[in-house]
Amino acid sequence: MRVALAQVISGRDLAENLRLLEEYARRAKDGGAGLVVFPEAMMRAFGNSLLDIAEPLDGPWASKVRALAAELQLVIVAGMFTPGAPSDSGAPRVRNTLLATGPGVETSYDKVHLFDAFGFAESDTVEAGTEPVTFDAGGLTFGLATCYDVRFPALFTANAQRGAEVNIVSASWGAGPGKADQWQLLARARAVDTTTFVLACGQGDPASQGVEPRGAAPTGVGYSAVVSPFGQVLEALEGEPGLIFADLDAAVVADAREKLPVLANRRDF
Repeated sequence: MRVALAQVISGRDLAENLRLLEEYARRAKDGGAGLVVFPEAMMRAFGNSLLDIAEPLDGPWASKVRALAAELQLVIVAGMFTPGAPSDSGAPRVRNTLLATGPGVETSYDKVHLFDAFGFAESDTVEAGTEPVTFDAGGLTFGLATCYDVRFPALFTANAQRGAEVNIVSASWGAGPGKADQWQLLARARAVDTTTFVLACGQGDPASQGVEPRGAAPTGVGYSAVVSPFGQVLEALEGEPGLIFADLDAAVVADAREKLPVLANRRDF
């Protein structure tokens, strides 16, 4: 199956972000992809209010993504925000959701590990998800993860135990000293941990377009990559927006798991 990763920079305007998604989805389809991955916060960039734009999975923004996926006969994975339950104090919250939609695919994943780190408190406004999510497309099984999740190997192992041969990580990674290096290292580590392909798709770096970061909000560093089950970077970008493609084969995963049976050998403590 040919897949594409769309490293874009979303903004505040939902309609403009949808236009950007459509542009890159059409380019992915033209390039022969059967699935295209977009970053976390594709619906609206961090650093803007999320409570006023969160909508259910059958709301207008998601429905337009779903209609585009149906038109193009292309699986689209994109980050959006859905309504969450209020906090214990009664404060309203959203869920940080990955929508996966397209031919034979209709599911979503709510980010489990919330980014309460480096001066940012995602849990102030976001309700955590609780369950791993996988789906089948193009003869492969895909697991879903979002940004900070990549620091937690157990989620990726859980996806693999559910049959995932590919782990998708959509992100809007926070900038800072060493952060881009960590993002790249973690994507490779999770591939080797689980002998899966990892599709690590992040927001592009606003600084690459001359835009200064807004406060502590994680608005992206780029460095999206396709990583093999042995941790080899097959395709990658730097900070600027772009689109990359890769051809994934389940036989590569089977070969890796025969040579390096970490899933079979693992022990729980």
